[in-house]
Amino acid sequence: MKLENYISDLLYRYDCVIVPNFGGFVANAKSAQIKNNIFTPPFKQISFNSLLIENDGLLANYIASVDKMPYKTAVNFIDFEVQEWIDKLLKEELELEGIGTLYSANDSIHFEPNNKINYLTSSFGLDAVVAKQIEQQKEILVSEHTPLEFKDETPVLTIEKHESKRSNLLKYAAVFLLGAATIGFSVKTYQANQLKNANLANSIKQQAIKTNKIQQATFVIDTPLPTINVKTTVSPKNYFIIAGAFRDENNALKKVADLKSKGFNAQIVGKNKFNLTQVAFDAFTNLDEANTALKDIKNKVLKEAWLLTKE
Repeated sequence: MKLENYISDLLYRYDCVIVPNFGGFVANAKSAQIKNNIFTPPFKQISFNSLLIENDGLLANYIASVDKMPYKTAVNFIDFEVQEWIDKLLKEELELEGIGTLYSANDSIHFEPNNKINYLTSSFGLDAVVAKQIEQQKEILVSEHTPLEFKDETPVLTIEKHESKRSNLLKYAAVFLLGAATIGFSVKTYQANQLKNANLANSIKQQAIKTNKIQQATFVIDTPLPTINVKTTVSPKNYFIIAGAFRDENNALKKVADLKSKGFNAQIVGKNKFNLTQVAFDAFTNLDEANTALKDIKNKVLKEAWLLTKE
């Protein structure tokens, strides 16, 4: 996959995805909007911040997890893609599929988001709706001219009958116009109430999302979450924060002892494809906990630490 495909996946779950040495794509939740008779559901507005260039491990760990590759290989892949992006930006626009378009102007990078994709999962499947106004039509009733009838040169009561018909037609026309005006007012009132209720429901929903928002480390979940049973079970620890790999197993054992003396639950994970013995700071059953611990270790102990996932 292209680098932008991994970024697109993560934007569904995270509000910020940093591309090391390039910039960060930031997602801000926006409420439902109505403009030019078009009702737009809640969505995530994507923006670009060129100052966010420090590697937080999120993107690289996700690529390594999805493609089953070492963390360092994922970092090298990102560096290669970023260099191609920069080279292209010097000549022309850079279009990132599903995210937006970047272009260089006045010694800075500008970004135009692609609004065709809604990264807000709570609005999945909702499309923009065009609100059509109801046009009121006036119906004009025209009565035929009735000639006077005479009998023995004396006018009969046909004139009064004609006036009565005309009066009734005017009454019907007045009732029709009044009814049309009432219907139009009712429709507008109904639309206003519907929009008000939709905005209120959306505000409550957004507040609930902000309150209960739980970030997960990867968009693709290959294994089901452990179920909670009455009996206590021991879940396998499939996530290891690697401290190093050693050709001499004795050196690996020394590293384990050193890490344990510093308070880590260190252990030997096994040998990799290069026949090197791998030593882990700790092991975890939960990917979120593993990523949190990895970030702390990279900041305080070993910047080159990386996450190993075992099935």
